[in-house]
Amino acid sequence: MAVFVLDKTTHPLMPCSEKRARLLLARGRAVVVRLTPFVIRLKDRIGGDLQPVRLKLDPGSRTTGLALVRETDAMDPETGAITRTSTVLWLSALTHRGQAIRDALTARRAMRRRRRTTNLRYRAPRFDNRTKPTGWLAPSLQHRVNSTRSWINRLRRLAPITAISQELVRFDMQAMQKPDTSGVEYQQGTLAGYEVREYLLENWQRTCAYCGAKHVPLQIENIQPKSAGGSNRISNLTLACEPCNRKKGAQPVEVFLKGKPDTLTRIQSQAKAPLKDAAAVNATRWALLNALKDTDLPVETGSGGRTKFNRSRLDIPKTHALDAACVGQLDALHDWQRPTLAIKSTGRGSYQRTRLDRFGFPRGYLTRQKRIHGFQTGDRVIARVLSGKNAGIHVRRVAVRATGSFNIQTMSGVIQGISHRHCSVLQRADGYGYSFNPVPTEEARSAA
Repeated sequence: MAVFVLDKTTHPLMPCSEKRARLLLARGRAVVVRLTPFVIRLKDRIGGDLQPVRLKLDPGSRTTGLALVRETDAMDPETGAITRTSTVLWLSALTHRGQAIRDALTARRAMRRRRRTTNLRYRAPRFDNRTKPTGWLAPSLQHRVNSTRSWINRLRRLAPITAISQELVRFDMQAMQKPDTSGVEYQQGTLAGYEVREYLLENWQRTCAYCGAKHVPLQIENIQPKSAGGSNRISNLTLACEPCNRKKGAQPVEVFLKGKPDTLTRIQSQAKAPLKDAAAVNATRWALLNALKDTDLPVETGSGGRTKFNRSRLDIPKTHALDAACVGQLDALHDWQRPTLAIKSTGRGSYQRTRLDRFGFPRGYLTRQKRIHGFQTGDRVIARVLSGKNAGIHVRRVAVRATGSFNIQTMSGVIQGISHRHCSVLQRADGYGYSFNPVPTEEARSAA
Protein backbone atom coordinates (compact mmCIF):
# COMPACT_ATOMS: atom_id res chain seq x y z
CA MET A 1 0.00 0.00 0.00
CA ALA A 2 1.47 3.32 -1.08
CA VAL A 3 1.94 6.16 1.42
CA PHE A 4 0.69 9.63 0.54
CA VAL A 5 3.29 12.39 0.84
CA LEU A 6 2.82 16.14 1.34
CA ASP A 7 5.52 18.78 1.12
CA LYS A 8 6.27 21.41 3.76
CA THR A 9 3.38 23.59 2.54
CA THR A 10 0.94 20.59 2.47
CA HIS A 11 0.93 20.35 -1.34
CA PRO A 12 0.73 16.74 -2.64
CA LEU A 13 3.80 14.95 -3.94
CA MET A 14 4.16 11.52 -5.53
CA PRO A 15 3.24 8.66 -3.16
CA CYS A 16 6.13 6.61 -1.81
CA SER A 17 6.61 3.06 -0.57
CA GLU A 18 6.12 1.99 3.05
CA LYS A 19 9.84 1.36 3.44
CA ARG A 20 10.77 4.85 2.30
CA ALA A 21 8.12 6.35 4.60
CA ARG A 22 9.60 4.47 7.59
CA LEU A 23 13.07 5.81 6.77
CA LEU A 24 11.81 9.39 6.47
CA LEU A 25 10.02 9.13 9.80
CA ALA A 26 12.97 7.45 11.56
CA ARG A 27 15.38 10.15 10.36
CA GLY A 28 13.11 12.95 11.49
CA ARG A 29 12.49 14.28 7.99
CA ALA A 30 8.73 13.69 8.08
CA VAL A 31 5.81 13.65 10.48
CA VAL A 32 2.58 11.63 10.43
CA VAL A 33 -0.47 13.60 9.31
CA ARG A 34 -3.07 10.82 9.17
CA LEU A 35 -3.16 7.09 9.87
CA THR A 36 -5.85 5.86 7.44
CA PRO A 37 -5.14 6.42 4.64
CA PHE A 38 -1.55 6.86 5.82
CA VAL A 39 -0.21 10.36 5.06
CA ILE A 40 3.13 11.94 5.97
CA ARG A 41 4.39 15.51 5.59
CA LEU A 42 8.00 16.33 4.75
CA LYS A 43 9.66 18.98 6.90
CA ASP A 44 12.52 19.91 4.57
CA ARG A 45 11.07 19.97 1.06
CA ILE A 46 8.84 22.26 -0.99
CA GLY A 47 7.68 21.03 -4.39
CA GLY A 48 9.24 18.32 -6.52
CA ASP A 49 9.02 16.35 -9.75
CA LEU A 50 5.57 14.91 -10.45
CA GLN A 51 4.35 12.21 -12.82
CA PRO A 52 0.91 11.77 -14.45
CA VAL A 53 -1.45 10.18 -11.90
CA ARG A 54 -4.95 9.11 -12.90
CA LEU A 55 -7.84 8.37 -10.56
CA LYS A 56 -10.10 5.58 -11.83
CA LEU A 57 -13.66 4.94 -10.65
CA ASP A 58 -15.95 1.95 -10.96
CA PRO A 59 -19.32 3.08 -9.49
CA GLY A 60 -21.49 0.27 -8.19
CA SER A 61 -24.87 -0.09 -6.54
CA ARG A 62 -23.37 -0.86 -3.11
CA THR A 63 -19.61 -0.42 -3.53
CA THR A 64 -17.52 1.96 -5.63
CA GLY A 65 -14.01 0.94 -6.63
CA LEU A 66 -11.24 3.57 -6.49
CA ALA A 67 -7.76 3.17 -7.96
CA LEU A 68 -4.81 5.55 -8.28
CA VAL A 69 -2.47 4.63 -11.13
CA ARG A 70 0.68 6.16 -12.59
CA GLU A 71 0.43 6.33 -16.37
CA THR A 72 3.09 5.98 -19.03
CA ASP A 73 2.34 6.44 -22.73
CA ALA A 74 4.77 5.03 -25.30
CA MET A 75 4.52 5.55 -29.07
CA ASP A 76 5.65 2.98 -31.59
CA PRO A 77 8.07 4.79 -33.96
CA GLU A 78 7.04 2.62 -36.90
CA THR A 79 3.24 2.57 -36.62
CA GLY A 80 2.65 5.63 -34.44
CA ALA A 81 0.37 3.61 -32.16
CA ILE A 82 0.29 4.75 -28.52
CA THR A 83 0.52 2.11 -25.79
CA ARG A 84 -0.78 3.06 -22.35
CA THR A 85 0.81 1.32 -19.36
CA SER A 86 -0.54 1.87 -15.85
CA THR A 87 1.15 1.11 -12.53
CA VAL A 88 -1.16 0.77 -9.53
CA LEU A 89 -0.30 3.04 -6.60
CA TRP A 90 -3.34 2.70 -4.33
CA LEU A 91 -6.55 0.63 -4.28
CA SER A 92 -9.74 1.17 -2.33
CA ALA A 93 -13.36 -0.04 -2.16
CA LEU A 94 -15.90 2.50 -0.87
CA THR A 95 -19.05 0.87 0.55
CA HIS A 96 -22.11 3.14 0.57
CA ARG A 97 -24.92 3.24 3.14
CA GLY A 98 -27.80 3.81 0.73
CA GLN A 99 -29.86 0.97 2.20
CA ALA A 100 -29.49 2.40 5.72
CA ILE A 101 -30.65 5.80 4.47
CA ARG A 102 -33.63 4.22 2.75
CA ASP A 103 -34.60 2.31 5.90
CA ALA A 104 -34.30 5.47 8.03
CA LEU A 105 -36.53 7.43 5.67
CA THR A 106 -39.07 4.61 5.62
CA ALA A 107 -39.17 4.55 9.43
CA ARG A 108 -39.52 8.34 9.59
CA ARG A 109 -42.37 8.24 7.10
CA ALA A 110 -44.19 5.63 9.19
CA MET A 111 -43.74 7.67 12.37
CA ARG A 112 -45.03 10.81 10.72
CA ARG A 113 -48.05 8.93 9.43
CA ARG A 114 -48.79 7.65 12.94
CA ARG A 115 -48.60 11.15 14.46
CA ARG A 116 -50.77 12.70 11.78
CA THR A 117 -53.35 9.97 12.10
CA THR A 118 -53.51 10.38 15.87
CA ASN A 119 -53.24 14.15 16.31
CA LEU A 120 -54.17 15.72 12.96
CA ARG A 121 -56.85 13.45 11.59
CA TYR A 122 -59.07 16.37 10.60
CA ARG A 123 -56.41 18.31 8.68
CA ALA A 124 -56.87 18.50 4.93
CA PRO A 125 -54.34 16.23 3.15
CA ARG A 126 -51.42 17.91 1.39
CA PHE A 127 -49.65 15.84 -1.24
CA ASP A 128 -48.54 18.29 -3.93
CA ASN A 129 -47.07 21.09 -1.82
CA ARG A 130 -43.45 20.23 -2.63
CA THR A 131 -41.61 20.39 -5.93
CA LYS A 132 -38.46 18.50 -6.89
CA PRO A 133 -35.62 20.31 -8.68
CA THR A 134 -34.35 19.23 -12.07
CA GLY A 135 -32.04 16.23 -11.81
CA TRP A 136 -33.35 15.25 -8.37
CA LEU A 137 -32.21 11.88 -7.04
CA ALA A 138 -33.53 9.92 -4.10
CA PRO A 139 -31.47 10.53 -0.92
CA SER A 140 -30.11 6.98 -0.98
CA LEU A 141 -28.83 7.55 -4.53
CA GLN A 142 -27.64 11.11 -3.93
CA HIS A 143 -25.58 9.82 -1.01
CA ARG A 144 -23.67 7.59 -3.42
CA VAL A 145 -22.76 10.58 -5.58
CA ASN A 146 -21.87 12.79 -2.61
CA SER A 147 -19.67 10.23 -0.84
CA THR A 148 -17.78 9.42 -4.04
CA ARG A 149 -17.28 13.12 -4.79
CA SER A 150 -16.08 13.68 -1.22
CA TRP A 151 -13.38 11.03 -1.60
CA ILE A 152 -12.34 12.41 -4.97
CA ASN A 153 -11.77 15.81 -3.36
CA ARG A 154 -9.88 14.20 -0.47
CA LEU A 155 -7.59 12.22 -2.79
CA ARG A 156 -6.88 15.36 -4.82
CA ARG A 157 -5.49 16.93 -1.63
CA LEU A 158 -3.27 13.88 -1.04
CA ALA A 159 -1.99 13.00 -4.53
CA PRO A 160 -1.13 15.03 -7.68
CA ILE A 161 -4.06 13.72 -9.75
CA THR A 162 -3.97 14.94 -13.37
CA ALA A 163 -6.87 13.00 -14.93
CA ILE A 164 -9.93 10.93 -14.02
CA SER A 165 -11.45 7.81 -15.61
CA GLN A 166 -14.98 6.63 -14.86
CA GLU A 167 -17.00 3.62 -15.90
CA LEU A 168 -19.89 5.73 -17.14
CA VAL A 169 -22.33 2.98 -18.13
CA ARG A 170 -22.49 -0.65 -17.15
CA PHE A 171 -23.45 -1.52 -20.71
CA ASP A 172 -22.89 0.31 -24.00
CA MET A 173 -26.57 0.41 -25.00
CA GLN A 174 -25.96 1.93 -28.41
CA ALA A 175 -23.46 -0.79 -29.23
CA MET A 176 -25.99 -3.43 -28.19
CA GLN A 177 -28.83 -1.96 -30.24
CA LYS A 178 -26.70 -1.21 -33.31
CA PRO A 179 -23.52 -3.25 -33.24
CA ASP A 180 -22.15 -1.53 -36.34
CA THR A 181 -22.06 1.99 -34.83
CA SER A 182 -18.76 1.71 -32.95
CA GLY A 183 -16.43 0.36 -35.57
CA VAL A 184 -14.79 -2.90 -36.41
CA GLU A 185 -13.69 -3.74 -32.84
CA TYR A 186 -17.32 -4.35 -31.88
CA GLN A 187 -18.16 -6.30 -35.05
CA GLN A 188 -15.38 -8.85 -35.37
CA GLY A 189 -12.54 -7.45 -33.27
CA THR A 190 -11.43 -8.12 -29.72
CA LEU A 191 -14.48 -6.47 -28.13
CA ALA A 192 -17.02 -8.48 -30.13
CA GLY A 193 -19.81 -9.70 -27.87
CA TYR A 194 -18.46 -8.28 -24.60
CA GLU A 195 -21.15 -5.60 -24.16
CA VAL A 196 -23.95 -8.01 -25.07
CA ARG A 197 -22.73 -10.88 -22.89
CA GLU A 198 -22.11 -8.63 -19.86
CA TYR A 199 -25.62 -7.23 -20.12
CA LEU A 200 -27.21 -10.67 -20.49
CA LEU A 201 -25.33 -11.99 -17.47
CA GLU A 202 -26.72 -9.13 -15.40
CA ASN A 203 -30.23 -9.24 -16.85
CA TRP A 204 -30.71 -13.01 -16.39
CA GLN A 205 -28.90 -13.21 -13.01
CA ARG A 206 -26.22 -15.53 -14.42
CA THR A 207 -28.64 -18.46 -14.61
CA CYS A 208 -30.03 -20.59 -17.41
CA ALA A 209 -33.34 -19.08 -18.51
CA TYR A 210 -34.88 -22.51 -19.18
CA CYS A 211 -33.80 -24.74 -16.27
CA GLY A 212 -32.42 -22.20 -13.76
CA ALA A 213 -28.99 -23.83 -13.53
CA LYS A 214 -26.29 -21.71 -11.83
CA HIS A 215 -22.50 -21.85 -11.70
CA VAL A 216 -22.29 -23.55 -15.09
CA PRO A 217 -21.00 -22.29 -18.45
CA LEU A 218 -23.76 -20.31 -20.16
CA GLN A 219 -24.24 -19.74 -23.88
CA ILE A 220 -25.98 -16.88 -25.67
CA GLU A 221 -29.18 -18.25 -27.20
CA ASN A 222 -31.84 -16.81 -29.51
CA ILE A 223 -35.30 -16.97 -27.93
CA GLN A 224 -36.89 -17.08 -31.37
CA PRO A 225 -34.52 -18.95 -33.71
CA LYS A 226 -33.27 -17.25 -36.84
CA SER A 227 -34.96 -19.91 -38.94
CA ALA A 228 -38.30 -18.68 -37.55
CA GLY A 229 -37.57 -15.01 -38.20
CA GLY A 230 -35.68 -14.21 -34.99
CA SER A 231 -32.89 -11.62 -34.90
CA ASN A 232 -29.73 -10.92 -32.88
CA ARG A 233 -31.25 -7.90 -31.13
CA ILE A 234 -30.79 -7.80 -27.37
CA SER A 235 -34.53 -8.29 -26.84
CA ASN A 236 -34.34 -11.70 -28.55
CA LEU A 237 -31.31 -13.02 -26.67
CA THR A 238 -31.06 -14.97 -23.44
CA LEU A 239 -28.65 -17.31 -21.66
CA ALA A 240 -28.89 -21.10 -21.63
CA CYS A 241 -26.74 -23.94 -20.42
CA GLU A 242 -25.35 -26.32 -23.03
CA PRO A 243 -27.89 -29.15 -22.44
CA CYS A 244 -30.86 -26.77 -22.72
CA ASN A 245 -29.37 -25.06 -25.77
CA ARG A 246 -28.89 -28.41 -27.52
CA LYS A 247 -32.34 -29.65 -26.52
CA LYS A 248 -34.09 -26.51 -27.78
CA GLY A 249 -32.18 -26.41 -31.05
CA ALA A 250 -34.17 -24.49 -33.71
CA GLN A 251 -37.54 -24.89 -32.01
CA PRO A 252 -39.64 -21.78 -31.32
CA VAL A 253 -39.71 -21.00 -27.61
CA GLU A 254 -43.48 -21.61 -27.48
CA VAL A 255 -42.97 -25.18 -28.72
CA PHE A 256 -39.97 -25.88 -26.49
CA LEU A 257 -41.75 -24.66 -23.34
CA LYS A 258 -45.19 -26.01 -24.21
CA GLY A 259 -45.35 -27.91 -20.93
CA LYS A 260 -43.96 -25.00 -18.84
CA PRO A 261 -46.33 -22.04 -19.27
CA ASP A 262 -44.98 -20.20 -16.22
CA THR A 263 -41.41 -20.32 -17.52
CA LEU A 264 -42.57 -19.20 -20.97
CA THR A 265 -44.45 -16.20 -19.53
CA ARG A 266 -41.46 -15.21 -17.39
CA ILE A 267 -39.00 -15.33 -20.28
CA GLN A 268 -41.26 -13.38 -22.63
CA SER A 269 -41.98 -10.65 -20.07
CA GLN A 270 -38.34 -10.33 -19.01
CA ALA A 271 -37.13 -10.03 -22.60
CA LYS A 272 -39.59 -7.33 -23.69
CA ALA A 273 -37.99 -4.41 -21.85
CA PRO A 274 -34.28 -5.22 -21.73
CA LEU A 275 -32.84 -1.72 -21.33
CA LYS A 276 -35.00 -0.10 -18.65
CA ASP A 277 -33.19 -1.62 -15.67
CA ALA A 278 -29.79 -0.69 -17.09
CA ALA A 279 -30.94 2.91 -17.61
CA ALA A 280 -32.04 3.13 -13.97
CA VAL A 281 -28.69 1.78 -12.72
CA ASN A 282 -26.83 4.28 -14.89
CA ALA A 283 -28.74 7.30 -13.48
CA THR A 284 -26.29 7.99 -10.65
CA ARG A 285 -23.31 7.49 -12.95
CA TRP A 286 -24.40 10.42 -15.07
CA ALA A 287 -24.87 12.56 -11.97
CA LEU A 288 -21.36 11.57 -10.88
CA LEU A 289 -19.99 12.44 -14.32
CA ASN A 290 -21.42 15.96 -14.02
CA ALA A 291 -19.73 16.27 -10.63
CA LEU A 292 -16.41 15.11 -12.12
CA LYS A 293 -16.61 17.76 -14.82
CA ASP A 294 -16.62 20.42 -12.09
CA THR A 295 -13.10 19.35 -11.08
CA ASP A 296 -11.66 20.90 -14.30
CA LEU A 297 -9.63 17.73 -14.89
CA PRO A 298 -9.73 15.65 -18.10
CA VAL A 299 -12.41 12.97 -17.68
CA GLU A 300 -12.27 9.68 -19.61
CA THR A 301 -15.33 7.42 -19.73
CA GLY A 302 -15.71 3.74 -20.54
CA SER A 303 -18.26 0.96 -20.37
CA GLY A 304 -18.52 -2.15 -18.22
CA GLY A 305 -17.94 -4.35 -21.22
CA ARG A 306 -14.56 -2.73 -21.92
CA THR A 307 -13.63 -3.00 -18.23
CA LYS A 308 -14.35 -6.72 -18.23
CA PHE A 309 -12.45 -7.14 -21.50
CA ASN A 310 -9.36 -5.43 -20.02
CA ARG A 311 -9.54 -7.51 -16.84
CA SER A 312 -9.98 -10.80 -18.70
CA ARG A 313 -7.24 -10.04 -21.22
CA LEU A 314 -4.73 -9.15 -18.47
CA ASP A 315 -5.76 -12.13 -16.27
CA ILE A 316 -6.64 -10.00 -13.22
CA PRO A 317 -9.03 -11.18 -10.45
CA LYS A 318 -12.42 -9.53 -10.12
CA THR A 319 -12.69 -7.06 -7.23
CA HIS A 320 -14.26 -3.62 -7.05
CA ALA A 321 -10.88 -1.90 -6.80
CA LEU A 322 -9.23 -3.91 -9.60
CA ASP A 323 -12.27 -3.32 -11.81
CA ALA A 324 -11.64 0.39 -11.29
CA ALA A 325 -7.98 -0.05 -12.28
CA CYS A 326 -9.12 -1.66 -15.56
CA VAL A 327 -11.52 1.14 -16.56
CA GLY A 328 -10.98 2.92 -19.88
CA GLN A 329 -8.10 2.59 -22.31
CA LEU A 330 -5.49 0.19 -20.98
CA ASP A 331 -2.78 -1.93 -22.57
CA ALA A 332 -0.84 -3.16 -19.52
CA LEU A 333 -1.29 -3.01 -15.74
CA HIS A 334 1.57 -3.48 -13.27
CA ASP A 335 1.81 -3.84 -9.46
CA TRP A 336 -1.87 -4.66 -9.00
CA GLN A 337 -1.04 -7.23 -6.29
CA ARG A 338 -1.68 -4.77 -3.48
CA PRO A 339 -3.95 -4.86 -0.41
CA THR A 340 -7.19 -2.90 -0.80
CA LEU A 341 -8.31 -0.29 1.70
CA ALA A 342 -11.98 -1.05 2.50
CA ILE A 343 -13.84 2.17 3.33
CA LYS A 344 -17.31 1.83 4.81
CA SER A 345 -19.68 4.78 5.15
CA THR A 346 -20.86 4.80 8.77
CA GLY A 347 -22.34 8.28 9.03
CA ARG A 348 -21.60 10.94 11.64
CA GLY A 349 -24.27 10.00 14.14
CA SER A 350 -27.92 10.91 14.36
CA TYR A 351 -29.77 14.07 15.31
CA GLN A 352 -32.51 11.92 16.76
CA ARG A 353 -32.08 11.80 20.53
CA THR A 354 -35.22 9.78 21.28
CA ARG A 355 -35.53 6.09 20.56
CA LEU A 356 -39.00 4.99 19.44
CA ASP A 357 -40.80 1.68 19.52
CA ARG A 358 -42.45 0.10 16.50
CA PHE A 359 -45.58 2.16 17.10
CA GLY A 360 -43.70 5.48 17.12
CA PHE A 361 -43.84 6.11 20.89
CA PRO A 362 -40.74 7.07 22.97
CA ARG A 363 -38.94 4.16 24.63
CA GLY A 364 -35.60 5.76 25.61
CA TYR A 365 -33.41 8.84 25.33
CA LEU A 366 -29.81 9.36 24.26
CA THR A 367 -27.29 11.70 25.80
CA ARG A 368 -27.42 15.29 24.56
CA GLN A 369 -23.66 15.69 24.21
CA LYS A 370 -21.74 14.04 21.41
CA ARG A 371 -18.37 13.75 23.16
CA ILE A 372 -17.80 11.93 26.42
CA HIS A 373 -14.51 12.69 28.20
CA GLY A 374 -13.08 13.97 24.91
CA PHE A 375 -14.10 10.90 22.86
CA GLN A 376 -16.94 10.35 20.42
CA THR A 377 -18.30 7.27 18.69
CA GLY A 378 -16.22 6.45 15.61
CA ASP A 379 -12.87 7.69 16.95
CA ARG A 380 -9.95 5.36 16.32
CA VAL A 381 -8.29 4.84 19.70
CA ILE A 382 -5.61 2.76 21.36
CA ALA A 383 -6.59 1.28 24.72
CA ARG A 384 -3.83 0.03 27.04
CA VAL A 385 -5.44 -2.14 29.70
CA LEU A 386 -2.96 -3.43 32.27
CA SER A 387 -5.12 -5.91 34.19
CA GLY A 388 -8.47 -7.65 34.22
CA LYS A 389 -10.25 -9.78 31.65
CA ASN A 390 -9.65 -7.14 28.93
CA ALA A 391 -5.91 -6.83 29.60
CA GLY A 392 -3.87 -5.97 26.53
CA ILE A 393 -3.51 -3.32 23.84
CA HIS A 394 -6.56 -2.76 21.67
CA VAL A 395 -6.54 -0.51 18.58
CA ARG A 396 -9.88 -0.01 16.89
CA ARG A 397 -13.06 2.05 16.58
CA VAL A 398 -14.68 3.12 19.86
CA ALA A 399 -18.34 3.47 20.88
CA VAL A 400 -18.74 5.90 23.78
CA ARG A 401 -21.12 5.64 26.73
CA ALA A 402 -22.25 8.37 29.14
CA THR A 403 -20.83 6.37 32.06
CA GLY A 404 -17.29 6.61 30.65
CA SER A 405 -17.14 2.85 30.08
CA PHE A 406 -16.57 2.41 26.34
CA ASN A 407 -16.87 -0.43 23.83
CA ILE A 408 -14.15 -1.16 21.26
CA GLN A 409 -14.92 -3.04 18.06
CA THR A 410 -11.98 -5.34 17.24
CA MET A 411 -11.47 -7.97 14.56
CA SER A 412 -12.43 -10.74 17.02
CA GLY A 413 -15.52 -9.02 18.42
CA VAL A 414 -16.70 -6.25 20.75
CA ILE A 415 -14.74 -5.59 23.94
CA GLN A 416 -16.98 -3.99 26.53
CA GLY A 417 -16.33 -2.07 29.71
CA ILE A 418 -13.05 -0.29 28.88
CA SER A 419 -12.59 2.88 30.91
CA HIS A 420 -11.92 6.15 29.12
CA ARG A 421 -8.77 6.53 31.26
CA HIS A 422 -7.09 3.73 29.28
CA CYS A 423 -7.87 5.25 25.85
CA SER A 424 -5.91 7.65 23.65
CA VAL A 425 -7.15 9.12 20.34
CA LEU A 426 -5.25 8.10 17.21
CA GLN A 427 -7.63 9.52 14.59
CA ARG A 428 -10.86 11.45 14.95
CA ALA A 429 -14.09 10.08 13.49
CA ASP A 430 -14.75 11.23 9.92
CA GLY A 431 -17.89 9.23 9.08
CA TYR A 432 -16.05 6.18 7.68
CA GLY A 433 -14.75 2.88 8.95
CA TYR A 434 -11.50 1.41 7.63
CA SER A 435 -10.06 -2.06 7.18
CA PHE A 436 -7.74 -3.83 4.76
CA ASN A 437 -8.61 -6.60 2.31
CA PRO A 438 -5.79 -9.03 1.48
CA VAL A 439 -4.21 -9.42 -1.93
CA PRO A 440 -6.39 -11.64 -4.21
CA THR A 441 -5.21 -15.24 -4.40
CA GLU A 442 -4.69 -17.46 -7.42
CA GLU A 443 -8.07 -19.09 -6.71
CA ALA A 444 -9.78 -15.71 -7.00
CA ARG A 445 -8.01 -15.09 -10.31
CA SER A 446 -9.13 -18.42 -11.76
CA ALA A 447 -12.72 -17.85 -10.54
CA ALA A 448 -12.89 -14.47 -12.28
